[in-house]
Amino acid sequence: MSPVEEDEQDLTRKQRREQARDQRKALEQAEAANVQRRKRLIQLGSVAAAVVVIIVVILVATSGGGGSKGLEKPTSTTGGTPKVVKEVTALVGGIPQNGNTLGSPKAPVTMQYFGDLQCPICKDFTLGALPKLIQKYVRTGKLKIEYRNLETATREPETFRTQQTAALAAGKQQKAWDYIELFYHQQGEEGTEYVNEQYLQTLAKQTPGLNLTNWTAARNDGGFTNTITTDAQAANNAGFNGTPSFLLGKTGQPMSKLEYQSLTDPASFESAIDKLL
Repeated sequence: MSPVEEDEQDLTRKQRREQARDQRKALEQAEAANVQRRKRLIQLGSVAAAVVVIIVVILVATSGGGGSKGLEKPTSTTGGTPKVVKEVTALVGGIPQNGNTLGSPKAPVTMQYFGDLQCPICKDFTLGALPKLIQKYVRTGKLKIEYRNLETATREPETFRTQQTAALAAGKQQKAWDYIELFYHQQGEEGTEYVNEQYLQTLAKQTPGLNLTNWTAARNDGGFTNTITTDAQAANNAGFNGTPSFLLGKTGQPMSKLEYQSLTDPASFESAIDKLL
């Protein structure tokens, strides 16, 4: 690659990150407006809620030791990791995986999901609309989702390649989506450079059934770099500058850009998928 091409590529990455930040700010402002509206409703019920809390405290204090036997003690581990693993396993466990794809290979509709593992808006999608789509369409064999790589939030290209490769390497054991979801569920604060080798190793250890020796060896597969480059080219061809971005279509046929209204409400995704089914 010539110096000019490298400069153009670096500029494209910078522009993509700036546009992604602008999109996130717009979403954050819209969410802030919603929060203000909700606060008015919350304030109306705050007094009643306080009374309920006092009553509950009194009941617990006077119920004696025998009444606590049915309560489950929270696991004493950093970050509530067992709970996160349980949530992710419940979400994707039992669904066919093949590399970066979640869902039956015979699913009539395919969605390509372009994401950056450090993108906080991708996390909004992961915790918002995605679980409902997986439950309604992927688990029932109607939709398969392909995870594609697009650098937007991650500051350093090398860090981006390393973290995305870690997820793709888990895909060699049909565990890419377990790793991806664990990453998003435990995502750090953007710009804090929290992604290091210890962080990636911890996610691997949390991934149920992942053979760590094979995963470590798979991370050295040079083909993943080509995959990441190809994904970036596909995103550029589709006109994508931010993450998450989506292409949707009937399996094996040309795909179109999916215009969503919300990343937490699955309605716009459902409408687009239903039209293709």
